[in-house]
Amino acid sequence: MSETTEPGSYFVSNYPPFDRWGTEAVPAVRAAFEQPPGDVPLGLYLHIPFCRKRCKFCYFRVYTDKAASDVERYTQGLVREAGLAAASPAVRGRELKYVYFGGGTPSFLSVKQLERLVAGLHDSFGWDHAEEVTFECEPGTLSEPKVKALRELGMTRISLGVENFDDDILEANGRAHLSAEIMRAWGWIKAAGFPNTNIDLISGMVGETDESWDATVAKTLAMEPDSVTIYQMELPLNTTLVHDWKETGVPAPVADWPTKRGWVDRAFRRFEEAGYAVSSGYTLVRDPSRVSFRYRDMLWEGSDLIALGVASFGHLSGLHYQNEPHWDAYLDTVEGGRLPIARGMVPTPRERLIREMILQLKRGHLDVPRFRQKFGVDVLDAWKGTWADLAAEGSLGLEGGRVELTREGLLQVDRLLHRFFEPSPPQEQVAAS
Repeated sequence: MSETTEPGSYFVSNYPPFDRWGTEAVPAVRAAFEQPPGDVPLGLYLHIPFCRKRCKFCYFRVYTDKAASDVERYTQGLVREAGLAAASPAVRGRELKYVYFGGGTPSFLSVKQLERLVAGLHDSFGWDHAEEVTFECEPGTLSEPKVKALRELGMTRISLGVENFDDDILEANGRAHLSAEIMRAWGWIKAAGFPNTNIDLISGMVGETDESWDATVAKTLAMEPDSVTIYQMELPLNTTLVHDWKETGVPAPVADWPTKRGWVDRAFRRFEEAGYAVSSGYTLVRDPSRVSFRYRDMLWEGSDLIALGVASFGHLSGLHYQNEPHWDAYLDTVEGGRLPIARGMVPTPRERLIREMILQLKRGHLDVPRFRQKFGVDVLDAWKGTWADLAAEGSLGLEGGRVELTREGLLQVDRLLHRFFEPSPPQEQVAAS
């Protein structure tokens, strides 16, 4: 992989890769909803696809031009979809262990819209016993009454999309908010008393410098969030930055990977000096005994995840699926009384093992006995050559049957995970499967 930041996706969020998913798996996914569930935790993801402005690096399904009536129709569509999923044999009667409101911008919704949405969801699911309810926020969409409402509606983890504190960098990357809105929103969030507060940052945004990055880290430290998530800037193909690159022939001015890794490493060290603990290749936690990432950990260990909303991704009984990726198709299907499943993937037992193994490696270590117990496979023996190569490169250590990534390995974990991918099957085989 090139050390320069080239167009394409770097971050590994699932396995097998999305380009191996297809419509031929939809009947199997629908059948899984009609079967009894496995003995795994259940989570719920809701995609809120509205934004004030589309960031230049954004590749998610978002809308910036929807009227209030469209937003209302969509939220009611989420409620209808929740009812359909909750009534299925695979979901009926199960308690949610975690809930995640993602986007887009969940905090784009008004207080009244949020209250109606949550009330409708509770009619189908409810999350009185959930271990974590996460809600993503964009600073400029918050108000003091909205923050108070989120706390009253049962959100336990607020994640604030700060990304950077430099107004010139925020504007250059198409962010809708500026630094003054960050500080105003943070005051409301702290006063509301959420059990877990998280700040998102991005290393290597357009215009980033050593000085601006160090200033962003210092300001985040001063805010004392319970956790911090730091991503490294990438350039997925369907982003404004890549579109402009293709149109003009001028590469997007994004730092190379060694520079971005160096910035994240510097941030990790400063947070560790302040008492934070590294929790994954992207996250630090101020008090690991009190704050954890239940959404992340349960999903990475094979939990079921019911996906609500346009283009959202779910996982049920070991099968992957994605909802209809377009507005009309999603809403028409839900309003017609059917789950809006558009494509899926039926992984083999080996692919399921690989999925859990590579996702858990993102935490920086691997519980080898757990895989032997769950899958009947000694992963150290099955990928002996790969582990040896990574150890020789200084990316991990192997001692006493334990895999432990070095800091160097952790900072570039996504590029290492591809070593464990199986070769893509021929296209005609995919179509026939």
